Amino acid sequence: MPSFGVGVTNLVARPSAAAAEVTADELRAGARRLARVAARVRPVVVAVLGITAYRTAFARPRARPGPQAETLGPARLWVLPNPSGLNAHARPADHAAGLRAAAVAAGLTVHQSAPPAAAKNLR
Repeated sequence: MPSFGVGVTNLVARPSAAAAEVTADELRAGARRLARVAARVRPVVVAVLGITAYRTAFARPRARPGPQAETLGPARLWVLPNPSGLNAHARPADHAAGLRAAAVAAGLTVHQSAPPAAAKNLR
């Protein structure tokens, strides 16, 4: 994915069935590691998936989804809902729209998704 200008990492590099299994210390350590990666790689945008994880990891208890006022190193910082199926209040289209907005902010060319009828044929 780096050839497309996209990189993916985890704040916490271990599996968990639910966000509640991840400790605040693990999230804070992940935020420090992510800041080091951003300083080295110098992305245009860093998107964090999971508002609750972001609030804890970055000590921003009142953060809202979307672009943030602060940066992470040189990168604009975005917070998006966690795409987990356990996050029932955010629809797949909401996730796609948030990721698309962050990609556009990063200067990537994005295309609209297929119409719902066409998407059914992909299953």
